[in-house]
Amino acid sequence: MTVPSERGPRLPARGLLFDNDGVLVDSDAAVAASWSRWATEHGLVPAEVVAVVHGRRAADTVAALLPAERRAAASALIDRLELEDAATVPAVAGAAGLLGTLPAHVWAVVTSGTPALATARLAAAGLPLPGVLVTGHDVRTGKPDPEGYLLGARLLGVPPEETVVVEDSPAGIAAGRAAGARVLGVGERALGTGADVVVGDLTGVSWADGVLTVAAGSVLPDRTP
Repeated sequence: MTVPSERGPRLPARGLLFDNDGVLVDSDAAVAASWSRWATEHGLVPAEVVAVVHGRRAADTVAALLPAERRAAASALIDRLELEDAATVPAVAGAAGLLGTLPAHVWAVVTSGTPALATARLAAAGLPLPGVLVTGHDVRTGKPDPEGYLLGARLLGVPPEETVVVEDSPAGIAAGRAAGARVLGVGERALGTGADVVVGDLTGVSWADGVLTVAAGSVLPDRTP
């Protein structure tokens, strides 16, 4: 349950499970560049490919777009391209400040990316590496399946219903909700997805004593008709 207050929404949270891309690191430009190059290489329309990649494992996107005999080489190519572009990724506003206040045992990163890509983007953005990192390599089924968030909660030693998932994509938000967690959405993609609260970025988001507090001015208005 989200608790209203004069300071802004308050979400009880013994653990925080962060997606990486679009939540902690602003990788949209790097993702668009990498996947556009990949799409051109495979005779696909870049804009159509970029539109479906957010929140999904690269291997799942490749499998949806190419026949089986082309997938291994195509997956290796996108892994290489994304690593090449990782150095350009900045932090999402407010991410460094929030992570800097969190005890190591409270937070984890649950990403659809590979271990190498996740750590490269966090390092490029100047953000700390988490004590618990769950990647696309650690799960059998990617988002919107809740497996990654259930694993992240278990590794933190917190029941999933006592965590808050911080996500930007519809697939990731669906995964968090399916895990039984409360969900803080980040950015325009999170609007209309069923997230408990949606913010523009992590500015104005704080955690203390088992409660995640969102400054009232940080909340994006619900645009659902």
